[in-house]
Amino acid sequence: MDFSIFQQYGPALLKGFANTILCWALGTVLGMALGLVIALIQRYAPRPIRWIVQAYIEIIRGTPFLVQLFVLYYGGPLIGLRLDALPAGLLGLTIYGSPYFAEIFRSGFRAVPHGQIEAARAIGMTEMTIVRRILLPLGLVSALPALINFSIILTKETVILSIITVPELMYQVNRMSTETFRYLEANLVLALFFWVLVETISRVGRRLETRITKHLIERT
Repeated sequence: MDFSIFQQYGPALLKGFANTILCWALGTVLGMALGLVIALIQRYAPRPIRWIVQAYIEIIRGTPFLVQLFVLYYGGPLIGLRLDALPAGLLGLTIYGSPYFAEIFRSGFRAVPHGQIEAARAIGMTEMTIVRRILLPLGLVSALPALINFSIILTKETVILSIITVPELMYQVNRMSTETFRYLEANLVLALFFWVLVETISRVGRRLETRITKHLIERT
């Protein structure tokens, strides 16, 4: 194995890794936000709207991310939606992740004891206050491990963005492999970068879970 090639391609790989982190972070945050909105719609919206939202969830979860990305990037111009590769990739990750996050939030909400919600209504709390003071904090504790786990899964989905020429890590690794024919070294570095990212997310997630749980215990 010849690792001297990284002297030449190191800056490009680091830039690709930075783009991977950017795509993952924005895609996760936006997907989580959209998923939360979808979960609240499923809980509070009239039945016809819930049916539409459920159809969206089933369609997105039932189709591969690659197909969704192709439809968005190559099919978008047919309806006037013209996006560069990076915005299309971010939008694709957001759309792909939102149904999964929505189901995670929904299960977290269902884990909240119904008696606490009824007690809040009995003392005159509005539904918005119940969501903000009870449903979100308690539901988040139950949902946090699954949220962290799916966030880790999204890190690995970012490699698909290279197919529409988003200059993330996989794109740079493929470029280096094609130009040098050093496929083993390139993919070992790819695996190392993703291992570091996943380990970082896991450790941060565990600390966040501990802090939130401790904070809620102190509140009660």
